Amino acid sequence: MSRASDLVDATLAKVPSGVDADVRASVGNLALTRFANGFIHQNVAEDSETLSLRVAVDGRVALATTTNTSTDGLDALVDSAIAAARLSPVDPDWPGPAPAAAVPGIEHFDPATADASPRERAERVRSFVDAGAGLLAAGYCETSGGEIVFANTAGQRAEGRSSQAILDGIHQTPTSAGSGHAAGASLASLDAGAVGSLAARRARESADPFDLKPGEYEVVLAPECVATIAVFMAFYGFNAKMHLEGRSFAEIGETQFDERFSIWDDVTDDRAMGVPFDAEGTPKRKVEFVSDGTTVGLAHDRRTARKAGTESTGHYGPGSESYGPFPTNVFVGGGDRSVDDLIAEVDRGLYVATFNYCRVLDPKSLSVTGLTRNGTFMIENGRITGAVTNLRFTQSFVAALAPGRVLGVGTDGRFADSEFGAGFIHAPSMRLAGWNFTGGASG
Repeated sequence: MSRASDLVDATLAKVPSGVDADVRASVGNLALTRFANGFIHQNVAEDSETLSLRVAVDGRVALATTTNTSTDGLDALVDSAIAAARLSPVDPDWPGPAPAAAVPGIEHFDPATADASPRERAERVRSFVDAGAGLLAAGYCETSGGEIVFANTAGQRAEGRSSQAILDGIHQTPTSAGSGHAAGASLASLDAGAVGSLAARRARESADPFDLKPGEYEVVLAPECVATIAVFMAFYGFNAKMHLEGRSFAEIGETQFDERFSIWDDVTDDRAMGVPFDAEGTPKRKVEFVSDGTTVGLAHDRRTARKAGTESTGHYGPGSESYGPFPTNVFVGGGDRSVDDLIAEVDRGLYVATFNYCRVLDPKSLSVTGLTRNGTFMIENGRITGAVTNLRFTQSFVAALAPGRVLGVGTDGRFADSEFGAGFIHAPSMRLAGWNFTGGASG
C-alpha cells in the first residue's frame, strides 16, 4: 500500500454510515530552479501531502481540504466537512458519488523526472543560457511527480501516478526580449538548447522594432498564441456549465469553424500528462470538441451531465460547482506546413510569438482583448522583414477560426504556455486570414 492509499483508506473509515463521501489524496513533490541574468539564483523543493474530502449529508454538500495528515488531522477533516455540510442548504443538483468503473490503464509517469536533482535541472538551464551567448537569460526549470488515489462510499477506487517537467525562459537585449517554452511528462524530453535558441533568435531579431498602424492583418500565430486561444475556448465554450447557462458560443452539430480546425481532450494520448480520472473518480477518455470544423462535444462533470441527461466525461475539478468542468489534456490538431512554409505563404502580415494579459469582453462570441509580447514581426513577400512594437488586439476567437479563415496549420505541435498555465495545451502554429489589431501596447 502506498502512502496515498493509506490516507484515503484511513479517512474513508472515519466517515459515518449514511454519509456519501469522496476522498482524494495527492502525495508528491515539486522542485524549481530559477535563473536570472544568466545565473541560477534559487533552488526550492517541496514534498507535499494533500487530502480532500467531499461529503453529502441528506443532500447537503461540503468540501474540505487539509495538509495535516496526522490522525488528529484526519479526524478534524472529517468533522469539519460534516459540520459544514449540515450548515449548508440542500443542493438540488447533487449527483451522488461516482459508481465503480474501470480506469484506463495508462500512466504518464517518469521516475527520473519525479526524482530529478538540482544538477539535472541546472544542466537544462545551462543549455538554455548558452544558446543565447551575449544575452541576459531568465526563467525557470520545474520538475514534479507524485501519486493520486481516489475512493468513495459507492465503491469507486482509482489510482495513478504522473510527472511533469517545464522549461520556460526569455533572452533579453537592452531593448527586447524573446521567449521559449517546453513541457512534457519527462525532463529528458525537453530540448533546452532548442528552446533557448528560439528565445535568443526572437530577442535578437526584435531589438529594433517599429510602430505599426493598427488594422486587420493576416497572421502566423506561434503555438503559445494558439494555446491561449484553445484555453479560452475550453473554459468559455466547451465547458458544459457555461453551455447549460446559455453563456457558451458552442452550437453542437454546427460547422462553426474552418475544416482545418479540430480540438479534443485525451489523457490516453501517449504525449499527455496527468492521471486518467478526475477529482470525482470518473474515468477519463478521449472527448472531441470540434472535428474538422464541426462542434461535436462538451466537457462534463457529474453535475452537468445529470442536468443534460448524459454521462460525465471526467472533467470535474475542485471548484467545478462554481466554474464548471474544464478540459486539462487538450490537443489542437496539427497540419502539414512548417513554420517557414506558413510564413512564406503570407504576402503581408504579422508573426506573433505570444499573447499576454488576455481578457474576455463577450463570452458568447469569445471576443477577447490582449497584447502581443516577446516577439512580434512584420512579414512581407513571404519573409520576416523586421520587428514590430507590441500591439493590442480585440478579436473574436470564434470568428478568427471560422470557415475559410484558417489558411494553414503547422507540423510543430507541442505543449505550449498559455494565458492560464503551462503544460496542458498541445498546439501547433497556425496561419489565419485576419486578426484585428486595435492599437499599441499603451491602448
